[in-house]
Amino acid sequence: MIFQKFSSNTTLLTEIARKIANSLAAAVNKRGYASLAVSGGTTPMPMFEALSRIDLDWDKVVVSLVDERWIDVSEKDSNENLVRSHLLKNKAAAATFIGMKTAAVTAFEGEKECAELLKRIPMPYDVIVLGMGGDGHTASLFPGAAKFSAAVDMASGHTCMAIAPVTAAHERLTLTLPAILNAREIIVHISGAEKRQVYEQAISAGPMEEMPIRYILRQKKVPVTVYWAP
Repeated sequence: MIFQKFSSNTTLLTEIARKIANSLAAAVNKRGYASLAVSGGTTPMPMFEALSRIDLDWDKVVVSLVDERWIDVSEKDSNENLVRSHLLKNKAAAATFIGMKTAAVTAFEGEKECAELLKRIPMPYDVIVLGMGGDGHTASLFPGAAKFSAAVDMASGHTCMAIAPVTAAHERLTLTLPAILNAREIIVHISGAEKRQVYEQAISAGPMEEMPIRYILRQKKVPVTVYWAP
C-alpha cells in the first residue's frame, strides 16, 4: 500500500485524475478496452469533473459503480445520477456505463439481475476507486449489516450483494470483497482531517470487520494507493 499526501485538494484532484486516465489508457493500449468502477458521495465529484475532460479513448472504456443506493436513479443521492452528472460528459460522454439499479422493488430482489448486468463489464477491473466513511466502511460494506459476513467472504462466488446498513439510509447493492479485489489496481480517495484520523485508526491493530476498509488496506493481492489532502 502507498499513501500519497497532497498539500491541497486541487493538486490531489489533478494527480488522481491523471493516474486513473493513465491506467485506463494503458489498458486500452494493451487489451483494446478498459473498465473503471467508482464510488459515490461528495468527495469524488470534482475528481469526476477533472477526469471527464481528459483526452482518452473513452469509447473503449466501461464505467460502473462500486455500490448503489436502492433509490430511483433520478434522485440526487443516486450514485448513478452522480456519475452521469459529473463524469459521463465532456470527453467521457463516449464511455459505456453499466449501473446497478434495476426495476426490482428491493435491493434483495434486484441482486440476481444486478449480477447479470455486471457480467457485461470487462474483468478484471482495471481501476476501482473507493471512498471511506467515518465508520471505516467502504463501498457499502457496512460493519454490523446483516449480510456483512457473506459480503466479505472471499469464497462466496458473488460479484454483488444486497446490504441493509444499520447506520445509513436506504438498502444498497454493493460489490462484494472478492469482486473488489478482482481488480488490477485500487485507489482510495479521502480528504480532510477527520478521514485522516479514520485512516490512521484503520491501519492500526484491530479486527477487520470493525472497519471494513481494513480488508482493502491489509491485503496483498491488489496494489492500493491512498490519496489524501487536507
